[in-house]
Amino acid sequence: MKETLFRILKRGEKEERQEVPKKTIGLIIDGPNILRKEFGIKLEDIMEALTRIGSVRIAKVILNQYAPQGLIEAVVNQGLEPVIVAGDTDVRVAIEAMEMIYNADVDVIALASRDADFLPIIIEAKRRGKETVVIGVDPGFSVALQNAADYVIKMESSRAVDRNGERSLGGPERGNRPGA
Repeated sequence: MKETLFRILKRGEKEERQEVPKKTIGLIIDGPNILRKEFGIKLEDIMEALTRIGSVRIAKVILNQYAPQGLIEAVVNQGLEPVIVAGDTDVRVAIEAMEMIYNADVDVIALASRDADFLPIIIEAKRRGKETVVIGVDPGFSVALQNAADYVIKMESSRAVDRNGERSLGGPERGNRPGA
């Protein structure tokens, strides 16, 4: 198990001993929907954001046959399992999600996608007693997914430009869904 060697605090923030979450997470990343060059989302940012909720035990990145070799290598180097499919990836995302929903060793289902078509997966996971996390990026991050999930992690595009015209660093904007 990895140990934290340092902790960065905001100015005025006090050092608190945080308990390591004990929840096990099953992560599915809809590769063609999230891992686009225009978003600049890094896999390590997704993984880091999830550590506040629990420990990722199963992590699959669903990619189509057009995925560049460099992306496949990045997925493997991050310790995630690439799943390459011919054609549309949505069916495979649904199959992998259902397997995780019915896996008794998984407490939390995390879905990285902006696609509202996956709303039934979030609903079924909650119906089966799983906590749910949706991870996405604007534009096009489904409001329905965000409202249905227990947790929402909204990633910031590393390609985003701040008001001064400088590139901002990408990373997760974490938080619980409002009203949860």
